[in-house]
Amino acid sequence: MSQQAAAGPPGRPILIHDPTLRDGHHAVRHQLGREQLRAYAEAADAAGIPVVEVGHGNGLGASSLQAGRALLSDAAMLSVVRDALSTSKLGVFMLPGWGTTEDIRQAVAHDVDLVRIGTHCTEGNLAERHLGLLRDAGVDAHGVLLMSHMATPERLAEECAQLVGFGATGVGILDSSGYYLPTDVTTRIAAIRSAVDVPVMFHGHNNLGMAVANSIAAAEAGATILDACARGFGAGAGNTQLEVLVPVLERLGYDTGIDFYRLLDAADIAERELMPAPPTIDSIGVVSGLAGVFSGFRNRVLDVAAREGVDPRDVFFELGRLQAVAGQEDLIEDVTLTLRAGSTGRDERTASHV
Repeated sequence: MSQQAAAGPPGRPILIHDPTLRDGHHAVRHQLGREQLRAYAEAADAAGIPVVEVGHGNGLGASSLQAGRALLSDAAMLSVVRDALSTSKLGVFMLPGWGTTEDIRQAVAHDVDLVRIGTHCTEGNLAERHLGLLRDAGVDAHGVLLMSHMATPERLAEECAQLVGFGATGVGILDSSGYYLPTDVTTRIAAIRSAVDVPVMFHGHNNLGMAVANSIAAAEAGATILDACARGFGAGAGNTQLEVLVPVLERLGYDTGIDFYRLLDAADIAERELMPAPPTIDSIGVVSGLAGVFSGFRNRVLDVAAREGVDPRDVFFELGRLQAVAGQEDLIEDVTLTLRAGSTGRDERTASHV
């Protein structure tokens, strides 16, 4: 078999952004070590993956009791992966509120090539200071909107146009809960594409088994940057599976510039070195996607629900009803305790009538 995933001349270019070493951290409670980071980064670099992103699952500055303590500091992770990359660019992610301008400066000092600043889908204004800092430093900076299913296509387009005004050199949306179907993606990417003149990206999660299809829909609607992780390694039910997405794109006439065999090798290394098992779409993953809840909440919900004797499915649906977003991890505890109290009250009323 040829190392090229598809026959024929190169087609429309698509840039693949690989957050395996950042989003994947959610699946292992942010405990990846130096040798694990190095092994995958070197394999991704050899495959020609354009951008390799590293960090705590919630990004720069997020290692904490609330979001989970990472095994390594941000500086250590950046140093290891920077040294492992010879051709791939080094990317990082930051959420204002977790990370600070000082975290950005530290990342710039480690020669990062691309910084993504993420905000809730209707709060792009929170990225203004950070994008301005990166613009002034001459660093490629993208503004990305989380939990994007909570906003209309028109509102997302307005937010992305605002991010470009702040200095973003690229913009896009994250399907943070794996809620979208392809038509949802098409309308949103098309609206954003018509509102900006910078590259547009899409980041999918696989809770409903739609991540690859949604990524293709994004490309067909005009996105030129797609996120994907080896073996889908990521929060909850996992992300778009990188080694599946690339050959599908090539079959459709897109050009990723990635060496297919070496990509498969990198995915094998990821499965062997980074994760106890690849992500699966289990019952909790489906519920989380249907509820529209941030995939990174999964482990915390399961822990608190088990401790309090509450059905985690109820917790996810209630968090969805409340439109909980990344950064509101404390709400998991509140919701679970409220559900437990309600259940206890029902049990007591039932017993009094026996």
